[in-house]
Amino acid sequence: MELDITSPEAVEEFYRTLGEHTQQVHLFVQNAGICEMESVDGTSAEQFERHLKTNTLGPFLMLQGLAPFLVKGETHIVSVLSAAAKHGYPNVSAYNASKFGQRGFLEALQKEWKNLKIRFTPLYPGAIDTPLWDGLGKEFSRERMLSIEDYLHVFDFVINTPPHLRLADMTFLHQEGFLE
Repeated sequence: MELDITSPEAVEEFYRTLGEHTQQVHLFVQNAGICEMESVDGTSAEQFERHLKTNTLGPFLMLQGLAPFLVKGETHIVSVLSAAAKHGYPNVSAYNASKFGQRGFLEALQKEWKNLKIRFTPLYPGAIDTPLWDGLGKEFSRERMLSIEDYLHVFDFVINTPPHLRLADMTFLHQEGFLE
């Protein structure tokens, strides 16, 4: 089901529809997000707000709506953030701020939902060679990016890790490190 995660009404409709099919969610993967490249001077307030709405408010709305569907001791929430949630990059201040905000929200929520004994796995991948990079208006070395297969390898590892293990900080990069 496609939805605008920045819209409280769309998120409510999503969970109403989900509730018609199930009352439990065992695996929840957050991956929606936007990234635009612009210097601070070139970033409009509207661009900055769009990043915060999509990358920070959206995950908040989705997890807030997920609460009734959580299965104590079983639900696994995998949140795909970015290395930009931990490492400031030039010319993506709006993206950095939104991802740092998402990270803080997730850390707080883990503590709020601690008694539910559900798993949180935040993923902090470095640059992944996807079509996203085609529209950013700047050239990057694709050889210094993770491949989709690299990402899927880590994702498969996370999903298949025994439930008693907590993967608290999954930062993974190309062997050459951060892309700048």
